[in-house]
Amino acid sequence: MIDREPDIQAALLQHTSEARMILEGVFVLPDGHGINGEHTARGADGLIVLTDSDGREIFQGKNLLLSPAMPAESFFTVPDVTIGIDFHWQRVQKQSFRGSLFLSGQSPTAFHLINIVPLEEYLGSVISSEMSAGAPLEFLKAQAVTSRSWLVAMLDRKKTHRLPPPNRQDEISVWQDVNDHEGFDVCADDHCQRYQGISRIASENVARAIGATRGVFLTSGDQICDARYYKCCGGRTDVYATAWEDASFPYLSGVADADRPGAPIATEQDAAGWLRSRPDAFCNTADQNLLQRILPSFDLETLNFYRWRVAYSRQELEQILRARSGIDFGTLQNLEPLARGPSGRIFRLKVVGSRRTVVVGKELEIRRWLSPSHLLSSAFVVSVERDPDGTAQNFLLEGGGWGHGVGLCQIGAAVMAVRGFRAEEILAHYFAGAQLRKLY
Repeated sequence: MIDREPDIQAALLQHTSEARMILEGVFVLPDGHGINGEHTARGADGLIVLTDSDGREIFQGKNLLLSPAMPAESFFTVPDVTIGIDFHWQRVQKQSFRGSLFLSGQSPTAFHLINIVPLEEYLGSVISSEMSAGAPLEFLKAQAVTSRSWLVAMLDRKKTHRLPPPNRQDEISVWQDVNDHEGFDVCADDHCQRYQGISRIASENVARAIGATRGVFLTSGDQICDARYYKCCGGRTDVYATAWEDASFPYLSGVADADRPGAPIATEQDAAGWLRSRPDAFCNTADQNLLQRILPSFDLETLNFYRWRVAYSRQELEQILRARSGIDFGTLQNLEPLARGPSGRIFRLKVVGSRRTVVVGKELEIRRWLSPSHLLSSAFVVSVERDPDGTAQNFLLEGGGWGHGVGLCQIGAAVMAVRGFRAEEILAHYFAGAQLRKLY
């Protein structure tokens, strides 16, 4: 447990050879001199070289810390930040940030660009980057507590690096987590939490949500909860082990996203009936006025998230699998789900080809293998259209939900808030049995 607010090191750019930054206000170099305006950093011969807008070199060293002289007034802008890396909403944005700027050398020509900022200020950007700053206050409060809890639990979890088991030729099990990162706490993208700077903090509700929940965490026993979240569960949440290592947490047990209990998905027949229907759920909404209120603009481009369909010819899917997995399966014969979580998300999928047959997991790796970017989720059923001789010709994936499905369903939670649920009730719904505690 913690008893004071920590600083967070969030990587804005990773392993970059060049970065432009515009310093608004005075930032102090290690030698005590103040600088402002546009500057460029480059990696060269194991050093970071900083030049001003006239090309004059003003610093050279292995690492560089730039601290704001007046933290409450100063900020810096990075013109070219890529968001949604490898997802279908990937794009470049201009983003501004408060706090210090740390350039950490990683190789002879590359460095990380890291923002060092107090946790609560970091959260203000996170909750309004993940969802719209105009979302209901009670949802923003629930998101703030969830993000804060995940972040601090993650800082403790990074002390013990847990790797996926060694892969066999016939089975590949992969998951991504914060332990993928070294030299900073979190990245600024979907891999960890979206952190898109002060330009996202445009609502009084965000400041109210952060202030009302300052230092409040979800806890279980004497531990801060590893509180996960994602966009849409598809009607039911899932358990931790479908997405990450084989561990279980009582507060991530999988629940129906509705005001009445519902049975988990237990069989392939259950999955087909579930994913080919639209059962009532908090996240089952197509209300565009509501979605525009709660989602960031680029998430609004994803229209069908509760239930969706993806169709491929066999040849298309063979090419995608070869490119995404690096494996030549030959003629693709079948996709066979071997294990699902209670939401219907597949975490072991057998890919059957004429040359190779491989079992792949977990949920994110399955999504990555079966799409040029990522499938919205791994909760899907497969229909195969075959020739009279049994050769597969077309594959149809009918799926539900958006994201890994573990913990807080953001769209479901926002709908709950619109319907009058308080933040405490929202958190109790998605994290059953967890307690709220104010730690600083």
